[in-house]
Amino acid sequence: MPVSDPIAPWRQRLHTVIFEADTPAGKGFDVALLWAIVLSVAAVLVESVASVRAEHGATLHVLELVFTGLFTLEYLLRVVAVRRPWKYIFSFYGWVDLLSILPTFVELLVPGAASLRVVRMLRLLRVFRVLKLVGFLHEARILINAQYSVFDHLFQPIGAYAMLVLGCSR
Repeated sequence: MPVSDPIAPWRQRLHTVIFEADTPAGKGFDVALLWAIVLSVAAVLVESVASVRAEHGATLHVLELVFTGLFTLEYLLRVVAVRRPWKYIFSFYGWVDLLSILPTFVELLVPGAASLRVVRMLRLLRVFRVLKLVGFLHEARILINAQYSVFDHLFQPIGAYAMLVLGCSR
């Protein structure tokens, strides 16, 4: 008689809550996650205003840590809930989930890494999953590729100007 995995029913229930929106628990999870994403992105946007950051920076930092903690817990629960964790980890959404929490951890470990804050805006891509807008993923990838293209076209002249300015200042 084969030994049954005692964790399997728990993992199946967790999978149902996290990945299936057609159950009351799944809908509740998706709504809570959607609110967390929207509030987190709003906090990042508000923090980008210098006067607000000067007055409420500590509170916004604590909020960021709380949101990052929640998103980290959610990421770990997703990894536990799937049958093949590595497949999820290396999937598009696995990367988006990981990249949306990593900047905060890097910022905690490396002082001055605040420039990575903009990467937290990847949390907006998570809304696609919550709202089941996977059909628009192709269009989202086109937009991301366009951003890379624009960045390349902007970075090259700026880099050339910087080299000219630095070279002329000697």
